Amino acid sequence: MRLFTAIDLPPDVLANLESLVARLTPSARINWSPVANLHITTKFIGEWPDERLDELTAALHSLPLRPAIPIAIEKLGFFPNPHAPRVFWAGVHAGDALAQLARETEEALAALGIAKEQRPYSPHLTLARIKTPAKQPALLQAVEKLPSLDFGRFTVDRFFLYRSQLRPTRSVYTQLAEFPFGSGK
Repeated sequence: MRLFTAIDLPPDVLANLESLVARLTPSARINWSPVANLHITTKFIGEWPDERLDELTAALHSLPLRPAIPIAIEKLGFFPNPHAPRVFWAGVHAGDALAQLARETEEALAALGIAKEQRPYSPHLTLARIKTPAKQPALLQAVEKLPSLDFGRFTVDRFFLYRSQLRPTRSVYTQLAEFPFGSGK
């Protein structure tokens, strides 16, 4: 099964992002992500054997306790850049606490033989994918007209293990396990 770990978004932030996508959709013919699927990935695991799921969840339960993490969803951008974009994203700002969670997840899962990510951790929400990289002038203009680039703030005290099933129209995510942070320093 195909797995990843992620932080869920609260309903008010999802509603703000749904309004954003509804407002921007007419300005670009790109592959918009279903808002219900938006999450903050902390680790993409990839294919993992069903019979080793308990081993994986035990490793995730072994992560150190930590305090809740304040997160802000703000700003918009493109990967790799606005001139030849492949991904349109909303920024995730959480200081070093979120990056630390990602690093500790990497370390715990590397002990099981799961490859470490080679790129630095860059938390974001993938709002859309762009199959043919080309400048998106109408989308850029629509973004410039937005009254705010702040889509909400919240505090998170847990993350989840998800299964991802690829379907022709979209991916389907199923929550498999929950990992509360507990009380950290």
